[in-house]
Amino acid sequence: MSTPVGPYSPWRRAGDLVVISGQLGLSQTENGPRLVEGSAADQLRQALINARAVLDEAGANFAQVVKATLFLVDMADFAACNDVWVEAFDAPRPTRSAIAVAQLPLGARAEVEMWAYSPLS
Repeated sequence: MSTPVGPYSPWRRAGDLVVISGQLGLSQTENGPRLVEGSAADQLRQALINARAVLDEAGANFAQVVKATLFLVDMADFAACNDVWVEAFDAPRPTRSAIAVAQLPLGARAEVEMWAYSPLS
């Protein structure tokens, strides 16, 4: 699901770099996109599914992600989100920062943005 919730592009290419906007744990329902219920880890799992789809749309993939930023409303969720991260990425994993924030759009508990090195052929 790459439809942004604000006035920005889901992804942009700059030469060999593909940068994707922050992805939330939104799932498409009959009534439009809805935040998945559950923990920050549950939301991150869906956000990573969404990120994979956006990267695919841009012609990139998880193996090409070199930098990611994880935003968490509560750093107590850090360890559980790390478990989700290990499930999603093979080694060598991308570099990553984790930042505690006061609030995320739509009441989300986790958000992730990524940079991928995806050379043009």
